[in-house]
Amino acid sequence: MLSVAILLMTIFAESGYAQKKPAIKQVQAKSISSLRYINTFVVPHKLQFRGTTVGGLSGIDYDPSTKNYYLICDDRSSINPARFYTARIQLSAKGISQVEITNIDTLLQKDGKTYPALARHATKTTDPEAIRYNGITKKLTWTSEGERIIIETDTILIDPTINVVSRNGSFADEYKIPENMKMQVIESGPRQNGVLEGLTFADDFKNLYISMEEPLFQDGPRPALQRNKAFTRIYQFDTRTKRNTAQYAYELEPVALPPTTEGQEINNGISDILWLSPGQFMLTERSFSGGPGTNIKVFLASTKGADNIINMPSLIKTPAAHPMEKKLLLNMDDLGIFIDNVEGATLGPKLANGHQSVIFAVDDNFAAHEQNQFLLFEVIP
Repeated sequence: MLSVAILLMTIFAESGYAQKKPAIKQVQAKSISSLRYINTFVVPHKLQFRGTTVGGLSGIDYDPSTKNYYLICDDRSSINPARFYTARIQLSAKGISQVEITNIDTLLQKDGKTYPALARHATKTTDPEAIRYNGITKKLTWTSEGERIIIETDTILIDPTINVVSRNGSFADEYKIPENMKMQVIESGPRQNGVLEGLTFADDFKNLYISMEEPLFQDGPRPALQRNKAFTRIYQFDTRTKRNTAQYAYELEPVALPPTTEGQEINNGISDILWLSPGQFMLTERSFSGGPGTNIKVFLASTKGADNIINMPSLIKTPAAHPMEKKLLLNMDDLGIFIDNVEGATLGPKLANGHQSVIFAVDDNFAAHEQNQFLLFEVIP
């Protein structure tokens, strides 16, 4: 009887009747017409947790299986070693009622050592900016912007990185970056502090998309107060091979407001990218002007119909005929509240009415005049 049972089980399995483990799916927001603001929760300035200072929260991601949130800190090991936090975010009828930091893990190099702080002639510092959790591998992927400093007394060129770590921060793997992501002495490749600010998994963790914050030198100028063909790139990677498979052109908006005084800093770039459904993304653009401060705009954008520009070395010499299409979803200035340096976004849990939630995280730069904000929105289909 036992042999017959085994035979029947084999037949059923080969015939497809055996029960299969359900495939892990990503949270989606297939239909989205607008975002409705619910509330803001502020974590105290320089909150201490297990001997570290909580701040500089540049990326956020939600794991629906554990209801944990992962928050990456952009401290370049200058206050505490480079790290990420795990948190629980409690939602009530009025919105976010509590953000509780529950764990901290140090980001480790291949050799198991912590990352050093930036110093003269540095070669191994890191600048963490974005983080996502892979529900299939149970690992985290995070990006570093690297560094590009070219001055008379020193030259520092550190390539950006796309790293895979276990949930305790131990190095597990890395993605191979394309040549145009590598830092150079000449004005080619990424600009300093305008590199891998956002990432998102897509298509049920089959693909990874990375957003370049500002245009590559060879692709065009940084955004100005008027539209000036400031095209940056969105990179697609295969999560199995860890290789870049496509690149898309995305046009940045002009800087939102003029600076108070001529000559003050102005910039605009992508601070995060979030997959919504196949080919559809939500991109956060962060504009800054000396004096007025930060302006945040959120766009819906699509790779459908966009050219794959992976073999186009320069968008100045060969502009993309079909860049990503985009439309404005939200200008946070219209909310009439204080909005700080928004750098991360994630799809959170469903709200009581069944609508999808979106939570934005703010990087306070460890500055007393800025805030560790978490902003909750409802997706209106």
